[in-house]
Amino acid sequence: MQSPVPRVPQQAPATRTEIDARLTVELASVVAGARRRALRDGDRQIDTAHLLHSLIESDPEARAALGAGPQVARVLGYLVQRSIGYGLRWQGSVENSGTVPVVRETDAEMSGWSPSAAAAMQGALERAHMRGDERAGGTDLLARLAADPECRAVEVLERAGVDMELLVGRLAAEVSE
Repeated sequence: MQSPVPRVPQQAPATRTEIDARLTVELASVVAGARRRALRDGDRQIDTAHLLHSLIESDPEARAALGAGPQVARVLGYLVQRSIGYGLRWQGSVENSGTVPVVRETDAEMSGWSPSAAAAMQGALERAHMRGDERAGGTDLLARLAADPECRAVEVLERAGVDMELLVGRLAAEVSE
């Protein structure tokens, strides 16, 4: 059972431009990598697995949050397999776990994002705000991905053997420090 994620009062959903302006340079690079990966894979939308893949490749703090040992290699192994077998069942479908509030698209600003990925980005911004920071970083995004038990990123993490309860707790402790 995953621990509940602290919520801040829901604000109007941010547009993609507003989100991009509130990311650290490192997280903006992660988002750009996820966009490239989605295009290369022929996917219509960035989903949470694209975000996770780019995050693990690019952000040392996110990698460290997964724990020591072969854990990161197993996660990356599942993510790499996405285009050659694992994850093919996702092609042509829209990721919407239904467990997170869907971020409404405003004038197609968030088009190209699955509802779950858009909600994770919005949640990362909220988490940064809870920490007193104006910009969201990689662990903010990882925490929000991990908090949605029905998203594709969590499916990958669980298949790779990540202890989700431990990961969520480790990331939650980061906010409360």
